[in-house]
Amino acid sequence: MSLTTAFIAELIRAANEVERLTPYEISRLLDRSVDTIRDMRRQASIAASHRARDVVIDLQLASSRARDLSPAETRDVMLDAADIIRTLKIELDGKE
Repeated sequence: MSLTTAFIAELIRAANEVERLTPYEISRLLDRSVDTIRDMRRQASIAASHRARDVVIDLQLASSRARDLSPAETRDVMLDAADIIRTLKIELDGKE
């Protein structure tokens, strides 16, 4: 299993167990997601969007307010991050 696949699985597991996570753990997972997405975009030569609706911006905001997120909001943002990373992985694997 690749590191990316393992991280996707970790995000999905965390999304299914959000009640057990501390705000710090949530923030760390979301920060790792941002770093992973940026790195994968760079590898795929995808320019980052500077629009207000860029997913990286949404993830950074969610990370900064992890303490205030409801369990449903936390679950949704983690599943969104996992889906984006999975999509980028598929794209990168297709280029090889």
